[in-house]
Order: sequence, then structure tokens, then C-alpha cells
Amino acid sequence: MNDWILDPAHDHDLLGIERHRSIVRENGLVSSTLRFIMWLILRPALKIWHRPRITGREHLPKSRPFILVSNHTSHLDGILLASLLPTSWRDHVFPIAAFDTFFEKRSAAAFAARFLNALAMRRGGAVNHDLDEMRKRLNHEREVFIVFPEGTRSRTGEMLAFRSGIGRLVAKTGVPVVPCYLEGCFLAWPPGRHFSKPLSIGISIGPPMIFEDCSDDRTGWDSIAKRLKAAVENLAGRRQASSLPGAADQLP
Repeated sequence: MNDWILDPAHDHDLLGIERHRSIVRENGLVSSTLRFIMWLILRPALKIWHRPRITGREHLPKSRPFILVSNHTSHLDGILLASLLPTSWRDHVFPIAAFDTFFEKRSAAAFAARFLNALAMRRGGAVNHDLDEMRKRLNHEREVFIVFPEGTRSRTGEMLAFRSGIGRLVAKTGVPVVPCYLEGCFLAWPPGRHFSKPLSIGISIGPPMIFEDCSDDRTGWDSIAKRLKAAVENLAGRRQASSLPGAADQLP
């Protein structure tokens, strides 16, 4: 007979908005149920309103953990990527969201945590500690993270440089990173608008990449960021090429 071990929730001593903001936040029955109801409504709504055109779905891993990375132009981005994953994983899929956008006010923090299951990423000096905690969570609890390595939404629709934080999460690990490209989100819901327009969205998914051999230091992190940006740019190029007149006859 195994000895009984007390293992309290990691966030048991946190209350209110501090729990919503915590990197070690755990999900309870209420949050899980609310999230289940949200996805029952949101998935068909996305299909009707944005008519996603998805290529490369076969590249999505069948088991956790892994990370989805993508270009970032809209609040639609995280919702669309999360919608690709099984509802049964709803408590294990964490979009990484800016602390100062989603977690400053109590109401916004509650929505982001309970419905979107977002984890708050701070800017400035606290970011290194947050990345270390996220790396532990990713590996030990077999989670799925949705990460936008640009660090902010593009205000022009053009892709920005990928920051090295994504490298810090996965260097010297076997965690797959799946590059994705989202087309049309900027036109449908650009920064500054309150609601999205009913435009079709393109989603391209590339083969998973693993960075076990990359050094866990600044050089390795920067290299990972550059390689992932190149992979997303390649997906963008292929999607744009496929939309040209006569492209269907030219692509292999």
C-alpha cells in the first residue's frame, strides 16, 4: 500500500485577481465547465463567421506537451489556434497573453483566466522568472502553450522579429514546437477595433520542430527564434503562392 501524500494545489494560497494572474494557476470545476460551454458555442460561431481554411492539420501532435507558435496581428489569433485542439484538452491549452493587456483589471483577468485559460506574461524584469516557471509547467504537467514570439500584435500586419523567449522555453528539451501562419486576422480584427468582421481566415500548420540540440543560452535561444520565424515565413509564402491565379496547377 502506498503512503498517502498531501499535494495541495500550487495556487491554493492565492485569491481573486492574483490567482488569475499566476503562472502556476490550476483549473477547478467551475472554470472547466465555463470553458466547455464557451467552446460549444465558439467553435460553430467561428466556422460561420470566419470560415477557416486550414492546411496542414495532420501536423498537429496527437499528444501533449507541445507549443503552437504563430504570427500575431489580432485578438482572434489565440482563439483560432485553440479551436484546432480537442475540447477534452481545454484545461491544458494555455494561450500566453500580455499581462498589461489582459490582467490589469479584475474583470478582464477573470475572463482571460476562466474562459480563455490564458497565462499572464509580464514584461520587463519579471519575464525571466515567468519563463522558467512556464518551462517547468510545460515539461512536468504536459501542457500545450500558444505563444506569439513577436511579443505584441503587429500594427501593420507585417511580421515582426521573434523574441528569444520562445527559445528559452524549449532549448535542450524534446518538446515539439509547431509553426503556424494566420492569414486574414489583421483585416478581420485589427488592433483598435472592438469587433471582428465576417472575413474568411487562412490557417497554415507546419511540421513540428524540436530543439534538443540547441544550447540553453542566449546564442541557442536567438537561433531558435530565428529558425521558427523562418518556418512561419515559409508557411506564409506557400499560402500566398497558393492563392495566385493558376497556382493549383503549379504547386506540387
